[in-house]
Amino acid sequence: MRLLDTFVMALQAVVRNKLRSFLTVLGIIIGVASVVAMVHLGQSATRTVTDEIASIGSNLLFVVPGSAHRGPGGLRTTAEPFDLADAIAIEREVPAILVAPALSTDATVVIGNANESIPVVGTNNHYFAVRNHGIAYGRAFENDELDAGAAVCIIGATLIDEMYLGQEPIGTTLRVGRTACRVIGVLEEKGQSMGQDRDKIIVMPIKAVQRRLVGELDVSTIYVSALAAGSTGAVQQAIESLLRQRRTIAPGKDDDFYVRDTQDIARALASTTNTMTILLGAIAAVSLLVGGIGIMNIMLVSVTERTREIGIRLAIGARARDVLMQFLVESVALSTLGGIIGLLLGIGGTWLTTSRLGMPFLLSPAVMLLGFSFAVAIGIFFGFFPARKAARLNPIDALRHE
Repeated sequence: MRLLDTFVMALQAVVRNKLRSFLTVLGIIIGVASVVAMVHLGQSATRTVTDEIASIGSNLLFVVPGSAHRGPGGLRTTAEPFDLADAIAIEREVPAILVAPALSTDATVVIGNANESIPVVGTNNHYFAVRNHGIAYGRAFENDELDAGAAVCIIGATLIDEMYLGQEPIGTTLRVGRTACRVIGVLEEKGQSMGQDRDKIIVMPIKAVQRRLVGELDVSTIYVSALAAGSTGAVQQAIESLLRQRRTIAPGKDDDFYVRDTQDIARALASTTNTMTILLGAIAAVSLLVGGIGIMNIMLVSVTERTREIGIRLAIGARARDVLMQFLVESVALSTLGGIIGLLLGIGGTWLTTSRLGMPFLLSPAVMLLGFSFAVAIGIFFGFFPARKAARLNPIDALRHE
């Protein structure tokens, strides 16, 4: 019963000074809200990065000519480009993969009275599976169209909205550069990725782009997808060994090409965002300590103001531990209130920011529990010294206090 009375008295003291209590917990509110929001936003950013990389393609490797190292002038060193024979050799020699050679360029596309410079990718039918960008309707390229480099194309959804103005494109003819191209399919919508519209694209047979648009037989990139999950490392080694043989690179010499694994990119970016999340969370946690110091200062002032009240309680039989518990409960009540309000503000701020930035809204119970527990711990730690000071007051001296 005595513990319940102590708890009620502590809450009455908190409620009696509403404005001071609010200003006291303001530091805790800001600290908890900052920690919860920063950590959750960091987790949302990490999820966004990994989802963006995953949307590029499953178990995807980029094989690109040139050195991955930068020269003294800051430019990537060049090397002899790939050709279709390299892509065919990779597909033949390396098991359990899909290979899509690609040659990318920009071309002026004319549809009726509309014209715009659009990215054009020359490739084969494996491209749609390798890059995780399927055909929504229409059809893929036929083998004779790929072999002959026919002027047929599959367009992205943005072209329908912006240039066809919503009209049915299948069977129509548009002009890509100087080539009249028949539309045979429409790609699935992919949306924005890293500031680029992935639906603003035209896909054609690679030989058509080589001969009709670029005028060369080069292959700028070879996309390779490992069919078995977790096998990209072995596939990468096999490709590197094969290309070193085909490009007659002597032992000990650096490769004049590089193979980039999107999973490595995803891990590197996720590691970076995780590090930033930890740093931001640590910086935000400093405000919790500041809030704890504010609680201790106010509690010390409260002890001074209520010295006579403490003396009366001690004189009529209250024990020192009862006084200690009363002030400690006041401190914990303030920090708990601040923790609850801060938790709600942190969740609300996370939702508002992620909705504005188009990021996934993620909530981690562990993060919320940690932030709230830290707030309560701050109240106990910084409230103990003022509570102990109040409990050690001499009743006679306290009653004489003015």
